[in-house]
Amino acid sequence: MELRIEPASDEVHAQLRAWRYAPPYDFYDGDVDPLLNPERFFAALDEEGELVGFYYFEERPPDMDYGLGLRPDLVGRRLGLDFFLAGLEFARERYGPGGVFLHVAEFNERARKVYEQAGFVVVSRHVRSFDRFGDVAFLTMAEH
Repeated sequence: MELRIEPASDEVHAQLRAWRYAPPYDFYDGDVDPLLNPERFFAALDEEGELVGFYYFEERPPDMDYGLGLRPDLVGRRLGLDFFLAGLEFARERYGPGGVFLHVAEFNERARKVYEQAGFVVVSRHVRSFDRFGDVAFLTMAEH
């Protein structure tokens, strides 16, 4: 997957808010929670300049938290690992983190499998509360 990664514009953020995933992944719909720290979001664009996903990078020196999302109609097409690795490479080049961590909802087994294929392992578990979804268990994963 050849991607161009650039800071997310207001137009990109508007597109992300309109994304809708099939349950139970509707937890990740773009307008569930207000957008915090838009400057940490990057657009992933294909060869035609179409938005295929986003990356989120939060520096926590010397480490970094890494988040990502693939456009709903592209989910399930076996693009996840290449998409994940493209963002990871970008993060390493741009930020040079000592370590990379990500947080994934425990129910999201398909994402967890991708992260495990990329060499990430579960290092902890925590629960977050949401008005719409109640308590949701998350796994913190780190490079092994």
